[in-house]
Amino acid sequence: MQRRKFIIKTALTAGSILTSAPYIRAASKTSFDGTIIGHGEHRYRVDTLWSLADPEKTPVKDCHEMVQAADGHLILLTNHKQNNVLVFGTDGKLVDAWTLNFGGAHGLSIHSEASGKQFLYITDAGAGKVVKTTLNGEVILELPSAFDCGAYKKSQPYHPTETAIGPTGDIYVADGYGSQYILRFDKTGKFISKFGGKSTQATNKDKFMQAHGVALDTRGAEPLIVCTARIKNEFKWFTLDGKFSHSVYLPGAYVSRPVIAGDYLYSGVCFGSYQYDYRMYQGRGFVTILDKDGMIVSAPGGKQPVYAGKDLTVLLQDQAVFNNCHDVCIDTDRNIYVCQWASDRVYPYKLHRV
Repeated sequence: MQRRKFIIKTALTAGSILTSAPYIRAASKTSFDGTIIGHGEHRYRVDTLWSLADPEKTPVKDCHEMVQAADGHLILLTNHKQNNVLVFGTDGKLVDAWTLNFGGAHGLSIHSEASGKQFLYITDAGAGKVVKTTLNGEVILELPSAFDCGAYKKSQPYHPTETAIGPTGDIYVADGYGSQYILRFDKTGKFISKFGGKSTQATNKDKFMQAHGVALDTRGAEPLIVCTARIKNEFKWFTLDGKFSHSVYLPGAYVSRPVIAGDYLYSGVCFGSYQYDYRMYQGRGFVTILDKDGMIVSAPGGKQPVYAGKDLTVLLQDQAVFNNCHDVCIDTDRNIYVCQWASDRVYPYKLHRV
């Protein structure tokens, strides 16, 4: 517990939440092409040149998040106003591009409705917007702001970072760069409730420091909402109405959003630590893969996960394949695509499952 308090305290004192670590410029990663990373049954061949997009025609800024549509296409969200969305085939060929002119485009989720039609949910953290769009970018719903729906007072910051869609169509919005609540709306955009809130104390299990991501987890007996508490190095699970269930602590790993695929939870580590120095540093990214029991089974780009009894030892980068892993996308063949923030505008890397 004392170590966890130390981690949270030192992460907060390192600077602001968004830029709390010294900037480390990304070096060329082509030397890692073909390298095998990961552990156990989850090992991957690195492909840093997977994207065949022309950076002169379709430049990216930060590659924030990626999802796969039912037709197999991979949809990438960037905060480049010229092209917020790039659509790829799994072979890396660019097949479409469009924009909403969002300078703070951050969160991207995809949801299949009962009709079989799929929709995207996109957050603009800077402008405090959450929209639902078709796969071609037509906006069909914009959620009210936290102020307009009565969830927040005007004095409370609101910078939503992610969404998840519940079993009945309810929309869960993670206010990860704002007041640290998870806001719940019905499928028409009507505000229902909120849970969470900000706390730096590790003992406040139902609170967050940087509620960066949110997802629906249907792997158990009942569906739960799993949320990131990035500065606390934790994932937290809640019932659909916001009651705290349990959490998993990942020392040293400043994780991004949870991605559920099959029996596993995947997440990119955006910031990492050094041995005996648990502050939040850029350029220390890797990927984490957890099983249904919350145990780390592989850490591609990171050192072999080690447990001392039930306690996980500090997770650390092993090979500098990645800088700042902001998101992962798992395709139907269980390959991983890694999106990076503040990493010299690189396109996603593909990890081919071995």
